[in-house]
Amino acid sequence: MRQHGQGPNLGRMSHNSDQKLDDAPQGLPWRVKLAVGLLILLAVGVVLTTNRWLSDRFTEATRNRAEVRLALYTGNLVSELQRTSVVPLLLARDPDLLTALKEGLYSRTSAKLIALQSEIAVASIQLLDGDGRVVGATNRNLLGTSHRNDAAFVDAQRAKDTIFTASRREAGGYDFSYSRALRADGKVLGVIVVSVDLMKYERAWAGLQDAVLVTDSEGTVILATEPVWRGQPMAEALEARDPPSAIQRALSATTDWAQSPPDAYVHGEAVMRTEARVPFRGWRIFTFTAYDSVREKVNGILALEIMGFAILMAITFYVLSRRAWSRSVGFQRESAELRTLNASLQREIAEREKVEANLHVAEQTLAQSSKLAALGEMSAAVSHELNQPLAAMKTYLAGARLLLQRRRPEEALSSFQRIDDLIERMGAITRQLKSYARKGGEAFEPVDLRACISSALAMMEPQLKARVVKISRALPRQPVMVMADRIRLEQVIINLLRNALDATKATPSPQIDLLLAAGETATLSVRDNGHGINDLGNIFEPFYTTKKPGEGVGLGLAISSGIVADLGGRLTARNVEEGGAVFEMQLPILGREQEAAE
Repeated sequence: MRQHGQGPNLGRMSHNSDQKLDDAPQGLPWRVKLAVGLLILLAVGVVLTTNRWLSDRFTEATRNRAEVRLALYTGNLVSELQRTSVVPLLLARDPDLLTALKEGLYSRTSAKLIALQSEIAVASIQLLDGDGRVVGATNRNLLGTSHRNDAAFVDAQRAKDTIFTASRREAGGYDFSYSRALRADGKVLGVIVVSVDLMKYERAWAGLQDAVLVTDSEGTVILATEPVWRGQPMAEALEARDPPSAIQRALSATTDWAQSPPDAYVHGEAVMRTEARVPFRGWRIFTFTAYDSVREKVNGILALEIMGFAILMAITFYVLSRRAWSRSVGFQRESAELRTLNASLQREIAEREKVEANLHVAEQTLAQSSKLAALGEMSAAVSHELNQPLAAMKTYLAGARLLLQRRRPEEALSSFQRIDDLIERMGAITRQLKSYARKGGEAFEPVDLRACISSALAMMEPQLKARVVKISRALPRQPVMVMADRIRLEQVIINLLRNALDATKATPSPQIDLLLAAGETATLSVRDNGHGINDLGNIFEPFYTTKKPGEGVGLGLAISSGIVADLGGRLTARNVEEGGAVFEMQLPILGREQEAAE
């Protein structure tokens, strides 16, 4: 959009006012001259005051929009990182990849990785053997190359978890990747490396008016709309120039008398700086916005004020003029000015309509980003839920090993059967990943809450046996039917049991009571005699936890609350006077008429 300077408008107003004073007939009474002088002073004072007030107001509005865009950019980065971080964990357990590394047969490995890349939408995937040689990749040109000394390979072998690596390219820019070691029988077979495509956001930001950069925890620029900024500290990067550049085109701010004090200077241009913390490894994101739009809006309103004072001046001269020729000349002059100002107004209206259209597009982009951020959060939730059957499998394996040592194979077979059931359950949980991206009831079916409670207790049996905890159940004899997804409903019950089990760690005689009642609604109460809940207001917030680092991420109750809400129910929590807490899950009960219809 074009930029309208304030100086010409004021100069035109001052010139017109001087002309009117020169054209005024000689011998005007001093009162008339005083009235005209006061009107001019009033016009100048109002324009100056309005300009300052509007500049501050529209600057704040522009800053708020910049903060909204910054939140959008941050959400996109975090969503992409969270989504990609889950991929190495899943691929590290892929039986085909493990078999290929064990047997040294890699003929179908690249084809499998290419198919996975198109399905999960990541930048690239590489499979390295124990020597750091690429034996499978989405880019077949990389097959056979060695990455033995790369940080992603070395660090992944040393760690048990997924490793994030940011490495500088020789040609400029950064490569971001997640890597994880593939192990079997305690031996490292290879490393899976999944690249994160963050450069696409650079390309998207480059087409906008704002200049954008992202720094790491040390203040080094790792993402930027200007290529010359990458790899430099932010203060040095802002001083670098590479004309002609996008920043010069985007940051052509007006430097006149009416501009508000700038936040920073980029390439010698005054800009508005907005920054935010990226919740990932101490990263920070910055945007630099020019003052162009602020001046355009202020000038449009000032044009209206000047037009109003011009009309008032014309009326004043019409009333006070004593000669017909002066009155006629004054009317012609004012008419010409009005036509000019009306044309300027039409241009301002067209520009405002264009701005509104751009704002609508930005709102649609923000809505789509929210959906992607929700998908990333659900991916993290699925990873959290997989820890439960994994812990149970570890316990059953230990028990089976002990039984085999004691030559009790029949009892060990039952443990293996339970492990097989847990594997099937893990597969069912992973199949829920796509359903988390949207709300739907296609997986709903009539479910007996009593069977869900029994299944959940069976899942938690290893944890319950590891501690002396008294479990009491009060279940109706008749089925308590609800319409729900059985897997997700069992997840809720397991999360409530785990929460109660954790709450009673410090209790001398721990006890957990399960009460199922069927009335207007199906109500399941899980009560413990632990220490109670200190902060009931935030208990269902994501990532809120009172556990020590490494013992939980605070997603269990938040996920459970969301699942119950999707089922049309409600999950509440309260403390009891005798000590401990009670979690109540209420679900719409399935009547006999509904059950028959089903």
